[in-house]
Amino acid sequence: MLKIIVYTGLSLPFEEAKEILDTNDDVEVIYKRPIQRGDLKEALKHHPDIIAIIDGVFHQNSAVGHKEILHVMNSGVKVYGASSMGALRASELDTLGMIGAGYVYTQYATGEVDSDDDVAVMLDNETLEPLSEPLINMRYVFSNAVCENILTEDEKDELLGIAKKTFYPKRSYAQTLRESNLDNDKKTDLINFIRTSPDIKKEDAKELLKLIKSEIEKI
Repeated sequence: MLKIIVYTGLSLPFEEAKEILDTNDDVEVIYKRPIQRGDLKEALKHHPDIIAIIDGVFHQNSAVGHKEILHVMNSGVKVYGASSMGALRASELDTLGMIGAGYVYTQYATGEVDSDDDVAVMLDNETLEPLSEPLINMRYVFSNAVCENILTEDEKDELLGIAKKTFYPKRSYAQTLRESNLDNDKKTDLINFIRTSPDIKKEDAKELLKLIKSEIEKI
């Protein structure tokens, strides 16, 4: 039986992850909370074939290290990453065999984004509910708003500047708009656009799990 371990819960709730992967009786999937340093050592005790890293801790505990991931890959485990910590580590280790997917991974891999802070969020430790907005989502939404002629480039840059200088646990659309110089009509248009925009970290997590599903169906 093929065994997969998925570190998620924040970008993509466990139940939604299960809807994608729990469709094959020949595959056992173990879902775990956001990864931190030391978790991969324990993961190897389960003898997984695949590990998917989506979410991980940044500041609350030590982040998963590059050497840990390399050790796992050298043990014969395929490691995938997307969305958050997974995207960051995949962009750093893709030339060594880690497989990345999605918008966030591409942003890091191409150098468009280079800061851990772009994917950092404050979370409820019990429910794993995000309590702040990740900068990478805001960057995605504001860039699309420019394409839809809702914002100008200068307005986008102003909003991203405000969000960037805000400590990540306090970062939100409401706070960013409140500090901006946008007029009320433009704020209303942008709020409506935000409400209909996808959560790119969540979409990337789904894309990664669908990629893994397609890969295991070929086996």
